[in-house]
Amino acid sequence: MKTSMRTLTAAITLSLLSTTAFAAEKVSIGVPSWTGAQAVAHLLAEVVTSRIGGEAELVPGNNATIFQAMDQGKGDIDVHPDVWLPNQESFTKKYVDGAGTVQLSSNPYEGNQGFCVSKNFAAENKVTDIADLGRPDVAAKMDSDGNGKGEMWIGAPGWASANVNEVKVRDYGLGDFIEPIRAEEAVKTARVKDSIAKGEGYAFYCYKPHAIWYMFDVEMLTEPTFDPANYKMVQPSDSPDWFTDSKVATKDALKNVQIAWSKSLAERSPAIAEFFDRFKLSADDVSSFAYEISGKGREPGEVAKEWVAANSDRVDGWLGL
Repeated sequence: MKTSMRTLTAAITLSLLSTTAFAAEKVSIGVPSWTGAQAVAHLLAEVVTSRIGGEAELVPGNNATIFQAMDQGKGDIDVHPDVWLPNQESFTKKYVDGAGTVQLSSNPYEGNQGFCVSKNFAAENKVTDIADLGRPDVAAKMDSDGNGKGEMWIGAPGWASANVNEVKVRDYGLGDFIEPIRAEEAVKTARVKDSIAKGEGYAFYCYKPHAIWYMFDVEMLTEPTFDPANYKMVQPSDSPDWFTDSKVATKDALKNVQIAWSKSLAERSPAIAEFFDRFKLSADDVSSFAYEISGKGREPGEVAKEWVAANSDRVDGWLGL
């Protein structure tokens, strides 16, 4: 009887310790402005809360803010859900390779980026290549404010890719014809919808994965094949003269997209850190999430909860079960 009681007491103690450990698992997840990142952020949070039994806080922020917080390792922001490389290479070189305070996932998915127009506009005006946007007749049909230049959305404020695209506008010789516009992605999506409805021309930075491919009939323009010799990008975080020091006259190479997290998380919340190390998505997964959110107007948390429930085997794999 005494042995049985001791065994029962030990089991209860271990159970309580286990419950306490799970309760202590906490993470603050950065949420950048683009839809794919928001989708992944909510998916990470759903797994942490529903499967690990921990706590997850979603914290809006741009790339610089998120990486700085991960570097500090205080828990203000622990993870970046959608790191595009080499777009954000200035941050990974500083914090992953240099300071060694941030861990980068080894399970990326493939990303592709370029510039898009609607299929109708492309067909009606024979627009197939980025150079076609420099034709005066095409630029005139993209000029909605009457300033003599066609508008092209190049990305949101704070995006490293927007800096790349601004350099491309110059180095593709489009500066006299195209006005690069920076605005939040929701503004771009509304403008794409409006331009298609009105039969107007509009060009915009586009990438895969993204909901845009499910939402509208658009196509990506061709660009000169990626050539490292003609691709030298210096980000503002590297030099105040980044624009003059850069040269980008070629298409971007295909991207690796993955999550990154503060190395301090392994000590503070080891179960969550182990989950992040196994986490893996495909480009199709992210496009599907993005479409549900921005295309159908659903709440990201609802989409994440539904996906986790429908893909328990994959989630089990992420958790090492």
